[in-house]
Amino acid sequence: MMNKTLLLTYFYLFIYILLSSGVILYNKWVLSPKYFNFPLPISLTMIHMGFSGAVAFFLVRVFKVVTPVKMTFEIYATCVIPISAFFASSLWFGNTAYLHISVAFIQMLKALMPVATFLVAVMCGTDKARCDVFFNMLMVSVGVVISSYGEIHFNVVGTVYQVTGIFAEALRLVLTQVLLQKKGLSLNPITSLYYIAPCSFVFLSVPWYLLEKPVMEVSQIQFNFWIFFSNALCALALNFSIFLVIGRTGAVTIRVAGVLKDWILIALSTVIFPESTITGLNIIGYAIALCGVVMYNYIKVKDVRASQSPNEIIPDGITKDWKFEKRSSDFYVPDNVSNNGGSGGGNGSLSDMNIDEEAPLISSRVSHIGRMQLANHATGK
Repeated sequence: MMNKTLLLTYFYLFIYILLSSGVILYNKWVLSPKYFNFPLPISLTMIHMGFSGAVAFFLVRVFKVVTPVKMTFEIYATCVIPISAFFASSLWFGNTAYLHISVAFIQMLKALMPVATFLVAVMCGTDKARCDVFFNMLMVSVGVVISSYGEIHFNVVGTVYQVTGIFAEALRLVLTQVLLQKKGLSLNPITSLYYIAPCSFVFLSVPWYLLEKPVMEVSQIQFNFWIFFSNALCALALNFSIFLVIGRTGAVTIRVAGVLKDWILIALSTVIFPESTITGLNIIGYAIALCGVVMYNYIKVKDVRASQSPNEIIPDGITKDWKFEKRSSDFYVPDNVSNNGGSGGGNGSLSDMNIDEEAPLISSRVSHIGRMQLANHATGK
């Protein structure tokens, strides 16, 4: 009989896949002119940021679920602001792509995320070029090109928006490593929203004022409070569902769940949105890209395990006692081991991080999250 811990783990994974797929499909439905017809991606993203920032404020300042980190003006100006700028850009461009291309094709293009992050990390000097990884990146790129060639409703504008959003997210990841971690600043999901969401909201207000405010003044744009409230609530719930999965599973599990989610999402999108037609060339190209991603994930997981000492290996059963506490560093350990991984004694890069694009504030490097707490528990401290 399946024990309760394993059953709860599968339940969290199910919730994660459900929410992640649901948020993507919900955003497409809201933005698409064929359905709810709210073709204002910047406005939708600002709603998400405003709602997430408000919830984080109440959790930090009112209910005191976690304590804020020691944030100086220098750290905020040199770290939080540039990271928020790229975060806002990635969400803006990614949501805008829904107006031009299908959900299925967007998921296929998202296979480029490891490629973008690896290239940016190498250019910034936070990762080293390796032949095996380069071969994986080449395979992913070829697969995406084949998939794009087979796309019936290929749209250059939508593709450019999506790819630009992917590279903006890659820059955000590298900046997080270079700026925040080197300053020893740790942010858990709640404090990340607390500091970054309001700043991203301000950044988004500039393109919103220039691009979407004039459209809203002359167009009959419908606004339904419950639609936007539930949409923002789903996006926020996704962040916390990933956090629950992080506390229960390992890196391999979350990566497999991500691949499964992509296939489910592609299949669902063709049912919910009939215009999302998938061709045989789409499937072949995406399968090639996926093989590259799986091989890349295998290399990175192997590197992480090789860099761990025997004392760092934590039995799975211990994770069930990991509780939500009030210290801001409980969930995110910003040392070289916890977020870099890879070969070279832990001095790897963020290019091996598996990110859910709909909840990009939280990384899925789950094999090391909460290591200090779990290790202390294992040694009886």
